[in-house]
Amino acid sequence: MLSAVLSKKTCAECRFCCSFRRKSLWETPLLSEEFMKMHTVSVNGEPVAYRNYSDKGLIYGQTDLTKFYKTDDPEEEVTCPFLDPEKGCSLPEDEKPFDCKIWPLRYMRMPERDCKVCLTPTCPAINKIDVSVMEDLVRNGLGDKIREYADTHPYIIKDYRDGFIVLER
Repeated sequence: MLSAVLSKKTCAECRFCCSFRRKSLWETPLLSEEFMKMHTVSVNGEPVAYRNYSDKGLIYGQTDLTKFYKTDDPEEEVTCPFLDPEKGCSLPEDEKPFDCKIWPLRYMRMPERDCKVCLTPTCPAINKIDVSVMEDLVRNGLGDKIREYADTHPYIIKDYRDGFIVLER
């Protein structure tokens, strides 16, 4: 979805979005019930579990990475269990979680309760691109696609956090 501004090569070389610090586990992709039923994976022979949630009759979840941390350090990172160190994401493109497809964008509930497309401030590649380019991308159709998906998958909406750049007025 972001191929107009980020090449697959750039993302494959970086993989920043595929690792999670203990303090930022809220960022792990939100997954549909279907995804969690379809995809099982192990890390070093240890099965990866999902944390399940329910909201308004929708079941969704997140990959539970907590048992893969070796320390209590909030800065310690573990990689996504679907990340192949040689090939990148092991998931077929059409099965990748929506959060992964739109990263470094997030659809966020603002303090005044409306939702906006926001930009993650930590993506190394996107920080080299002028914010106006991202605003144009959102304004010229990507924002509509994100809102449409969120209408049927409201669990992807995350609460706004300080530091995220609001791309919509």
